[in-house]
Amino acid sequence: MTLDPQAQAFLELADRSGRPLFETLDPPAARALYDETAAIAGGPAPDVFRVEDLDATGPFGPIPLRVYTPRDPAGSAMPVLIYFHGGGFVFGSRDSHDAPCRHLAREGDCIVVSVDYRMAPEFPFPQPVEDCWAATTWIAGQTGRFGGDAGRIAVGGDSAGANLAAVMCLMARRDGGPQFVHQLLIYPATDLSRSFASHADLADGYRLTKPLIDWFMDHYFSGEERNRRHELCSPLYADSLAGLPPAFLVSAGYDPLKDEDAAYFEKLRADGVAARHEHYPGMIHGFISMGGFIDTGI
Repeated sequence: MTLDPQAQAFLELADRSGRPLFETLDPPAARALYDETAAIAGGPAPDVFRVEDLDATGPFGPIPLRVYTPRDPAGSAMPVLIYFHGGGFVFGSRDSHDAPCRHLAREGDCIVVSVDYRMAPEFPFPQPVEDCWAATTWIAGQTGRFGGDAGRIAVGGDSAGANLAAVMCLMARRDGGPQFVHQLLIYPATDLSRSFASHADLADGYRLTKPLIDWFMDHYFSGEERNRRHELCSPLYADSLAGLPPAFLVSAGYDPLKDEDAAYFEKLRADGVAARHEHYPGMIHGFISMGGFIDTGI
């Protein structure tokens, strides 16, 4: 499969834009650039019935959330998707992923709760994990506050956010809940040791480059020395994935994460987890957030 023509056009446009590479900036400047770029790439954001900003209680202070209700619930509790944005654990926000979350709410007919967790380097691993876990347990205990069904909670995310969603499933299994009904993993980072061949094969030219991933990892692991194959940062290396909720995993053919995505899907299946893998061979990393340029995005 060749690179999708719309993905190719997007990459060429990015090259011509004159915008600096994220890894050449400090994190605050990179965050501002990413949010600005995401607002353009995401295209028009669909209307939903209600959008509410609120805070969860967290270990380092309040955690900003954004709750999307797709339609009038008419007094009936709706399923809930807790969503973690991508951005390499360094950038991304509830604003950068506003359009995808609106689409997920509308197309999934569910309440989406977007979590604006703290990020590296100010909060290196494992602090983003701790923030996400606090938000997850808070949301699970507060679903009635925004019309959600406590018995139908799913967790999901894209890229770094999908890593965090997978980790939330492991932590929920360890601690006996929340009982997620599903996990949505969109091109998840499952092996932060970066041991698979696709990292070398697709190291340059397809947006998520080796220098950018180096920059992400240097910031994420800027705290005390950590084992990068610990299950709370690399869920692929959990001893077992048995007992985790059913999974829908999305991957892209021109994404350095594609091999670890395939490996995670196979491990889920081998450990008895119901899982579906949707692979987009002509797509690049991040394509779901590029609906303004790529029809396959949302």
